Amino acid sequence: MAGDRPALVTGGSGGIGAAIVRRLVAAGCRVHFSHLGQAEEAAALCRELAGRATAHESDCADEAAVAALHEQVRPLVLVHCAGIARDRPIWRQEPADFDAVHAVNLRGAWLQVRAAAPTMREAGWGRIVLIGSINGSRGKFGQTAYASSKAGLHGLAFSAAKELGRRGVTVNVVEPGWIDTPMTRAVPAEFRRAACEETLTGRLGRPEDVAAAVAFLCSEEAGQITGQVLRVDGGQLL
Repeated sequence: MAGDRPALVTGGSGGIGAAIVRRLVAAGCRVHFSHLGQAEEAAALCRELAGRATAHESDCADEAAVAALHEQVRPLVLVHCAGIARDRPIWRQEPADFDAVHAVNLRGAWLQVRAAAPTMREAGWGRIVLIGSINGSRGKFGQTAYASSKAGLHGLAFSAAKELGRRGVTVNVVEPGWIDTPMTRAVPAEFRRAACEETLTGRLGRPEDVAAAVAFLCSEEAGQITGQVLRVDGGQLL
């Protein structure tokens, strides 16, 4: 694994992000994670991990906030998990919704990678994982904003991988399918059933499935894997 190197997980206070934080802590990383307005959840995770992770309230869409966080943490492992969705058909979508989703999901990812690059280049080692979605590869009704923001992570990762690879830095995307989280449990049961029927494994994904894939891509063993999209979807997209 990445040893005791400093790691930063954005959007790490719940669901998939919290599972990634737990997995990186178990692997021995010095983990920091960001959240925005989720102080209670962040504090609970820190208590659960007995102080082995540090929470930071930080807006990943704010350039100054991102720069300040990276100056403090100087991560050699970066996982951009923060994301939002404002789903509705395009004829009912407001430009402000589109801008808000892209500000966090895509521009926020770009800001994080940009801020991390100097530290990783100087160290000659780095691992960057961007959390996408299979809907970024296939599209989804009502998700022109969300799906396009996740699709944009492909171009960001592929280009950054070419720019940073010679300095020992890998950049990859993990694309989850439907993951069973408190948020998705609130979705009507018929949609959950449809997603499960799409999978080849016959079950919905768990946050731990995504965390395991992320941990591998952040490991020493994954040093020759870069510019890739790894789907954790139980074959849902096939």
